[in-house]
Amino acid sequence: MKFESLRPYATRFLIILITATFFIAAVNEIVFLIQKEDTDRIPMEIELVIPEGTAELVALGEQVTGIPDEMVFVLGDVLVVRNQDVVSHELGPVFVPPESSASMRLDTADRYALSCSFNPSRYLGLNVKQPTNIWTRLTALLFAVPTTTIIVFIYSLAAKPIQQH
Repeated sequence: MKFESLRPYATRFLIILITATFFIAAVNEIVFLIQKEDTDRIPMEIELVIPEGTAELVALGEQVTGIPDEMVFVLGDVLVVRNQDVVSHELGPVFVPPESSASMRLDTADRYALSCSFNPSRYLGLNVKQPTNIWTRLTALLFAVPTTTIIVFIYSLAAKPIQQH
């Protein structure tokens, strides 16, 4: 079989490949923008402030303003716990004396339920997520484009066969 007889197939395949790449890239970016979350960012330092009077409110079983039950982070974030209360507090392995701060780097993506002395429920949920970045999005293209190209190419041959002269 000569190359000239394969040229129409190669041309059609190349056209479908280019079209599929642009179409899938556009859909990929639109979906990314629609589903974009606060975790689609680079790692940073996030501060959690324990206000004065927290220990008293927790002892009464009351929720402390500004302290959530769960927090969401990106892999690599650093959580800084700043204690403005008059008693020491703990968050999992982090011990924070009065009028001081302590930090922990979040290096493993997972859901954590850490013991917590400044929340009436006695725990604080930490959800550490893998960030979506350019490489994540390019990987999606790498998986979608070849498969789509081959499927559309095969269907195009069935729908409109190439005429050999």
